[in-house]
Amino acid sequence: MNEPHRPPLPRGFWWLWTSTLVNRVGLFVMPFLSLYLTVERGYSATSAGLVVSLYGFGGILGSLAGGALADRWGRRPTMLTGQLGAAVCTLGLGFADRLDLIALWALALGVTLKTSQPAVGAMLADLVPPEARPRAYALNYWALNLGFSVSALSAGTLAGFGYLTLYLVDAATTLLCAVLVFLRLPETRPAAPTAVRSQDPRPSTVQVLRDRRFMCLVGLNLLVVAVFSQRHVALPLSTAESGLSPAQYGLVAAVNGIMIVTLQLAVTRSTQHRPAGRVLAAGASLVGLSAALNAGSDTVPLYALAAVVYTLGEIVYVPTSEAQVPAMAPASARGRYEGVMALTWSVGGFLAPLTSGLLIDAYGTGALWLGCAAVGALAALGYAALLRPRTLPVDAPPSARPLSQE
Repeated sequence: MNEPHRPPLPRGFWWLWTSTLVNRVGLFVMPFLSLYLTVERGYSATSAGLVVSLYGFGGILGSLAGGALADRWGRRPTMLTGQLGAAVCTLGLGFADRLDLIALWALALGVTLKTSQPAVGAMLADLVPPEARPRAYALNYWALNLGFSVSALSAGTLAGFGYLTLYLVDAATTLLCAVLVFLRLPETRPAAPTAVRSQDPRPSTVQVLRDRRFMCLVGLNLLVVAVFSQRHVALPLSTAESGLSPAQYGLVAAVNGIMIVTLQLAVTRSTQHRPAGRVLAAGASLVGLSAALNAGSDTVPLYALAAVVYTLGEIVYVPTSEAQVPAMAPASARGRYEGVMALTWSVGGFLAPLTSGLLIDAYGTGALWLGCAAVGALAALGYAALLRPRTLPVDAPPSARPLSQE
């Protein structure tokens, strides 16, 4: 059976995609922040963990603020403000010479970086018709991972010129991203109908939080993000406990980026026309299964196998999950809905470093991984129930219809 014809994506999407790739290629600071603080500046691991957590907390604030600004102020000015602010904060972080100043700049960087994220998601939904959104989100996610791979490969060379070089190049690429947005991307925020414009029809963030079906989707995503976060927190500790060297851990970690860059688009082509509930349940199940495999791993091949399963789950899950936000959100509130969903990633990034160590110290890495497997299974059941196909009357309103990728 031939694949259905795929209409070309609009030019505006490709400029948005390019700005995402440029921004991610130059994202050097955060992946190396804890290393910079401990090795270069001589601070303790506890101090480094606190600074990274403050960055995550800033992301929580930025996600909520960015969603509201994207709806009220517009996608383009919100993106420009966030990106220009992130460039300034990156430079401030690089030149800060006291721990309290470093912590404040890290908090501010978290706010500014996350401020633009809901606007990017809302603009993508504005530009791309619903039937093409899964492919568009997959391409955007592919750009994020391709950019991160390039960043990881080049960061070591740049660090050889001094850690300040990482901050300078990071700030420069963030500024270039803002220039691309300013020159090539128009404002895409949908205009409110004239008859109701004076009544401010754009829902507040509180009203978004009262959307029970959407908040169920947010809660399920938070469960999966909690498992995702362990790849950066618990996995290095697990491999070290198993006697693997840092180089061997790097080999296991590289599986993820290689698979996403090579398989993301092909996998999305096979899932984008399937019911969203089944796709998300499958993705969550694979992520949970990878955690169970990690619990029993003690060699490079076993950890690599778990990484393969995890990455397949990530490839299946993330673009489909992102496509559900504009499918549930009113056009006038896409920014706020995107901001609340982005909040789950910020909360995960804030809580994982604080809680995982406590759980590992109390119960061990094996118990943590088994708990993550149970969380993945619970999320899969939740998605199957929330987004199950339903038979509705022909005259049922669009808001009552189930989500799908069709």
